[in-house]
Amino acid sequence: MHTQRTLNIGILAHVDAGKTSLTERLLFDTGTIDRLGSVDAGSTRTDTGTIERQRGITIRSAVVSFVVGSTQVNLIDTPGHADFIAEVERALGLLDGAVLLLSAVEGVQAHTRLLMRTLRDVGLPTLLFVNKIDRPGARQEELLAAIREKLTPRVLPMTAVRDLGTRSARALPRSFDDPDFRAHAEEALAGTDDGLLARVVEGPPLSPGELHTWVADRTAKRLLHPVYFGSALSGEGTGALIDAITELLLPPAPTGHALRTANPRPADGPRGTVFAVERGPSGEKTAYLRLFAGELALRQRVTFHRRNPEGRSDGLTGRITSLHVVGREATRCHVLTAGNIGKLGGIAGIRVGDRLGEPGDADKGTARPFFPAPTLRSLVRPRDAAPGSAARLRTALRNLAEQDPLIHTRPEPGGATSVLLYGEIQKEIIAGVLADDYGVDAVFEPSRTVCLERPVGTGEAHEEMARRGPSESGFWATVGLRVEPADRGAGTAFRYETELGALPPAFHCAVEETVHTALRRGPHGWAVTDCTVTLVRSGFAGPISAAGDFRGLTPIVLARALEEAGTQVYEPYHSFEVDVPLDALTPVVGCLGMLEADIEQTTGGTSSWLLRGTIPARRVQAVQHRLPGLSGGEGVWWSRPHDDRPLKDGRS
Repeated sequence: MHTQRTLNIGILAHVDAGKTSLTERLLFDTGTIDRLGSVDAGSTRTDTGTIERQRGITIRSAVVSFVVGSTQVNLIDTPGHADFIAEVERALGLLDGAVLLLSAVEGVQAHTRLLMRTLRDVGLPTLLFVNKIDRPGARQEELLAAIREKLTPRVLPMTAVRDLGTRSARALPRSFDDPDFRAHAEEALAGTDDGLLARVVEGPPLSPGELHTWVADRTAKRLLHPVYFGSALSGEGTGALIDAITELLLPPAPTGHALRTANPRPADGPRGTVFAVERGPSGEKTAYLRLFAGELALRQRVTFHRRNPEGRSDGLTGRITSLHVVGREATRCHVLTAGNIGKLGGIAGIRVGDRLGEPGDADKGTARPFFPAPTLRSLVRPRDAAPGSAARLRTALRNLAEQDPLIHTRPEPGGATSVLLYGEIQKEIIAGVLADDYGVDAVFEPSRTVCLERPVGTGEAHEEMARRGPSESGFWATVGLRVEPADRGAGTAFRYETELGALPPAFHCAVEETVHTALRRGPHGWAVTDCTVTLVRSGFAGPISAAGDFRGLTPIVLARALEEAGTQVYEPYHSFEVDVPLDALTPVVGCLGMLEADIEQTTGGTSSWLLRGTIPARRVQAVQHRLPGLSGGEGVWWSRPHDDRPLKDGRS
């Protein structure tokens, strides 16, 4: 009797490449469903939201399962649009391997290159599946050349295609018994290992079994990417892909990358990551958790950790009241073991990104965030000014933030709520979800680029109570604060230099909480980060003083300390790639120069030019608007948050 193994994979693709259709086909071919769903009809298993069905795009990660022999495959269907790349990268930390989907018609698109680079950076074994071989305009050899040039040079086509670009197109698996294919495989493998190269050159020839073993080994080590051709709609080539998923992506041994250990043994305590949250009709939450180590059982008490906006770790404790193992619901299994995905209920405040395990365990098998924070902020107001509209909007946005914590909602004066965004499409999606799922008609103001402030020096300020009266500002409190720069990425920290017990705990708490709140708006109007604030002086007047005195005085003293330290404003930058026709190079370079872009690399020159560089985030929309006219509609642009840099005009 074979022990069932679990494999967690993701399908990634540029929008409209056929990702959701491929998911449906895999479920159908493995007998998980008895009828194919349709993206056009809105009947697919993974795009369950109204907006997803209307637009035909995936917005949130979804999980479905199928079984092949003794392997259960959990398939996480991830978004394809650039505005939802954060959702993609959160999912990558959960995976054992990936399938990168391309269209045989559209070929290697800009976002496909971004996804491949991300998969390479994360270190995931990846298969390539070329979809839509039955569409007019489908390509094979030309596309393989583009894959080698723009994605990865080490590829091995595992299927041959007949009648390409017609409805009768067929994908035929290639066999290692075929001398011609054996030669191609040896050539592809030889470049990945010197010892194997010597074997290929000097002999004896590799047997078909040895070739299969080497292909599996090189794929697992991310040194080779097998390529499969087919059609998700007709089912051509998907059988070979299913075989490849279970034979080439499953880790061969429980060693290697911490995130890709197949069913590791229980550890001292459970460690895992929440990657999706759903709400039921009555508002109850169900959290999807990938468990990397240990075990979880029904009614077990657990503590989740998350990073708050100030960079500190918060804990959330609760008891699991429902637990279902994905793919094993029919067996009523209520114990989640490492390597599997569970649906947990009972943790009221749980959010996407919450982690099981101690805060210091982030690098010990739990998924880590790979993507920078959003760079756009927009104010949202209810179109209806009726009483309660603002409260309903904030509640709806808070629920959405549970599914995507990078949104960072925050109440603003005048009844508005601010949200962080990656792009304008995301804004449209949020507006649609608010209307369809929550009945809230929301109006978004034009997006504004989010900047940050960092201290450039050390500043200290204090204000004391008078001998027999309040401080100069009218508070019965003494507060002294010192502000110092911290390392990049450190966030904000609060420390004490005053004597322990010099203030009642409630007053200490009032000062610390107010410091973190006040740092959200620095001298230039932006949030202050990467700094340490130290309480260096404190005092109170017996029963006269209250926590409100410290909450009132602390922001005044902090503002003076920040003014003395000085702050530098940093604006976000994007890294970009733009692919343009040969005759469009000069006007595009000129446009990028006018928009403050730094072009770091120019390659190509045969069929097109590929430019790489960085550009201020506030200029990205202008480039996207002008590029079609400069390139005759053939320019392809992608960008992503990269880093931040001082504003060129100095401190403001």
